Amino acid sequence: MMAINRYRLKHLCKKGDRGALRVERLLRRPDRLIGLILIGNNLANNFAAAITTVIAIRLLGNSGVAIGGLLLTLVMLVFAEVTPKTVATLYPERISFFASLILRPLAFVLAPAVILVNGISNGVTKLFGIHKAYIHIEHLAPEELRTVVDEAGELIPDQHQGMLLNILDLEKSTVEDIMIPRNEVEGLDLEDDVSTLLEKIRTSEYTRLPIYRGDLNEVVGILHLRNAARLLHGDNRTISKADFQTHADEPYFVPESTPLPTQLMNFQQQKCRIALVVNEYGEVQGIVTLEDLLEEIVGNFTTNIAEDQEQDIVPRADGWYNIHGGTFIRDINRTLDWSLPIDGPKTLNGLAMEYLESIPCGNISFTLEGYLFETVELTDKKVAWFSVKKL
Repeated sequence: MMAINRYRLKHLCKKGDRGALRVERLLRRPDRLIGLILIGNNLANNFAAAITTVIAIRLLGNSGVAIGGLLLTLVMLVFAEVTPKTVATLYPERISFFASLILRPLAFVLAPAVILVNGISNGVTKLFGIHKAYIHIEHLAPEELRTVVDEAGELIPDQHQGMLLNILDLEKSTVEDIMIPRNEVEGLDLEDDVSTLLEKIRTSEYTRLPIYRGDLNEVVGILHLRNAARLLHGDNRTISKADFQTHADEPYFVPESTPLPTQLMNFQQQKCRIALVVNEYGEVQGIVTLEDLLEEIVGNFTTNIAEDQEQDIVPRADGWYNIHGGTFIRDINRTLDWSLPIDGPKTLNGLAMEYLESIPCGNISFTLEGYLFETVELTDKKVAWFSVKKL
């Protein structure tokens, strides 16, 4: 009764299984169920001991008490304790559903004795600071739920299993972890001339572009290329920069510390698919899209032309990988099944700079968290490419 899978029991109860419903009623008050079982158990054991003693004395005299005790202990251990409890542990549902047919009427017959024993027992537990011992609250923590999903085996396809685990991992991540950094954001600068803006629209690989004046911190709107179709087919001489703002949507800003589950609901409530990520000072740090967030759950499902033209993670021989310095550490871990630290910097270059505490003047190698790093391409501001190998 106690070893039965409570979640499967709830599932069977919803399907209307009579045995499951009987067991579920008994388990509502586990203290009374245990009291009922132990009353019967102790009555059986005590009567068996008394009868064995009488028989042993009649057959062997007073010396037969010890022999009878040893024989009874062996019989009770094998046939009344170890064997039946082992079988019940291996087949908890089958045994519990059958046992409930007996326990339900016994619970009614022995109710006064059970209430008396439980009243005394609960009084004793209160002396140790335990109140309402019959309350049994069952909730799975996220890590426990991860274990359940991991051990589901063939019951859940691998792809669905991965999606479920990714959903559980959303709580650990924020918008900052998945945003496109501002230096990679493509937009329309209203300080450019109209022909340059139209050419950017024609050649853009994205469907939504932020519009700003001089700097990304001065965003005035988000232009959907569907709304820009009339601009592309018009006369350049009749199009003004104000037309770009006219067809743009209001910018939507989110803090960089927003948890991903919260941002998913925000996108749903705002009927929006793109947001500008700002830090505590109100400065734009990058952008995040609904597609980026959904890819955290289902994996990559969109085509990025820039990624097709230049891969960020390039395998080499002997377990080495050439990795772009701007690659997110989470993406590296997910792609290569590595465990680089993700608590601090978000990119590989940031992780290396935090460790080195300076920008190297020439190519160097170093070991960090069980990984061997070699710088391949340097600039004045960062390490552009690394070669990395797991030791």
